[in-house]
Amino acid sequence: MFEGRPDRDDEIVLVGRSNVGKSTIMRELTGHSVPTGQKPGVTREPNHFDWSGQSFMFTDLPGFGFMSGVEGEHREAIQTDIVRYIEDNADSILAAVLVVDGKSVIDIIDRHSDRGEIPHDVEMYHFLEELGVPTVVAVNKMDKVDDKDERLNDLCDRLGLFPPWQQWDDEVIAPITAKAGRIDSLRTALQHHIRAAKRDELLQFVTA
Repeated sequence: MFEGRPDRDDEIVLVGRSNVGKSTIMRELTGHSVPTGQKPGVTREPNHFDWSGQSFMFTDLPGFGFMSGVEGEHREAIQTDIVRYIEDNADSILAAVLVVDGKSVIDIIDRHSDRGEIPHDVEMYHFLEELGVPTVVAVNKMDKVDDKDERLNDLCDRLGLFPPWQQWDDEVIAPITAKAGRIDSLRTALQHHIRAAKRDELLQFVTA
């Protein structure tokens, strides 16, 4: 189980597979780089970034799912710790950002579905939904996607959301390219959830 969580009343968590760009998004949101392992699956602990003046933080959780060179038992342990962390702190989580790779997410979801498995991304989305944690799906690396609307509509379909994706773009679906600093749609969605929680004083942390 993860240890050493800072004593903060509210947080925004980033979850997702390895190599989808969570740490880059964290850097864009906070203005600071966060430590990462040399290869996927090395980092077992969350990276927290908090401010002394506010009881609030961002948390970048370790990646889940397949990781090259990492044993299945180790991957399962990571995912179990992520689930427990979210369950234990659900009341403090203002919003969760589920980060997916816009170029590969549909193929990954369909590959698992075709094998009769519940895809990790879909499972995590519904897990967060069941806990009542407001969730933004940050669809990263959109600069590598040619058929943007079709891809985002397909993702909505896989998550059980009715297309077109545009009806979810202020709250749920946020197409971004974090490496280029283009995360405005994510900021807009997070602002929506912060306002909904009546925590307007925290808007400063998700405003460019």
